[in-house]
Amino acid sequence: MPSMDMITTTEALAAFCARLAKHDYVTVDTEFLRETTYWPELCLIQMAGPEDEGIVDPLAKGIDLKPFFDLMADSSVIKVFHAARQDIEIVVKLGDLVPHPLFDTQVAAMVCGFGESISYDQLVSRITGAHIDKSSRFTDWSRRPLTDKQLDYALADVTHLRDVYLELVARLNAEGRSLWVADEMAVLESRSTYEIEPADAWKRLKMRVKKPVELCVLQHVAAWREREAKSRNVPRGRVIKDDAIYEIAQQQPKDSEALSRLRTIPRGWERSQQGATLVEIVNEALETPKDEMPRLPRQKQTPEGAQASIELLRVLLKLTVEKENVAAKIIANSDDLEAIAVDGDEADVAALKGWRRELFGDRALKLIRGELALRFANKRVEAVEL
Repeated sequence: MPSMDMITTTEALAAFCARLAKHDYVTVDTEFLRETTYWPELCLIQMAGPEDEGIVDPLAKGIDLKPFFDLMADSSVIKVFHAARQDIEIVVKLGDLVPHPLFDTQVAAMVCGFGESISYDQLVSRITGAHIDKSSRFTDWSRRPLTDKQLDYALADVTHLRDVYLELVARLNAEGRSLWVADEMAVLESRSTYEIEPADAWKRLKMRVKKPVELCVLQHVAAWREREAKSRNVPRGRVIKDDAIYEIAQQQPKDSEALSRLRTIPRGWERSQQGATLVEIVNEALETPKDEMPRLPRQKQTPEGAQASIELLRVLLKLTVEKENVAAKIIANSDDLEAIAVDGDEADVAALKGWRRELFGDRALKLIRGELALRFANKRVEAVEL
């Protein structure tokens, strides 16, 4: 399909999706804007199958995206994305569904030894040798008409992805690692991955509070900001900045005058309706009974001597990564290693479950029990069973 032939009608989209649905997989990518909105604004949809490829214009007048969402819900077709999370968030918002089944080539690449969070153009280059011209990366995808160069760039995001997908699947099958990727896809296919409840919005913020009452105010203000941002469809920072939330939590302004004295609040903002509402939110938080105040998250205190164990586990992880040719990030992170060092077999971490336990977790437990040793031999570190 020529790059300029964008799909702009429901009928053409239905016919295109019907052709794609006849195959085992479809590669998918989207172009969107979200600099000035809470929800991403969908501007293009690119898709390709083994024998077909095309670009859909979701901004075309009168187009109904239902055929696209039906394809995303078709369980007989694997939906292939690269770094899928934001693309899927769009489908969840507009189509009220999570695409299934999924295959994320960025995750698969980590399992296949291409490093941590490899970019699409780097992965394409390493697998196919093709070079992607990135000069159109910062296009305003909402503007029409788009140039041939811009559309060629957008289409390349799914045409090269076919070759990448087929190569990664072949490697996973050859190495017996297909189930490793399936475990990660279960997280991407979970609806909860894309839904942020206002009551949990405070968890996105850094913990700069030291008292339960400060945490209570922070939780209330963060929840209010999340509701406001969603309802007005603006970025969270357009409602109120993170730094302002921290200062409000610490200073707890009970009236507009107190609010006006905060250095993070724009001059005159305290007289707005939002300012008045924010003062109400703060007072509501301060009225919380003392015995109902939230508890401050416990600060992790590594037991004496555990740090050395963590460092040994880090070395063992590095040895495992080098031997198995897989990214460390997908096996265990620093919190996992600390939990294993402190809690042993009782640690509730992914590194002690499923294939990760077979690959690394069991040996990690042997190391902290003294049943496995690390030694330096022939200019290399190696693990030795005792």
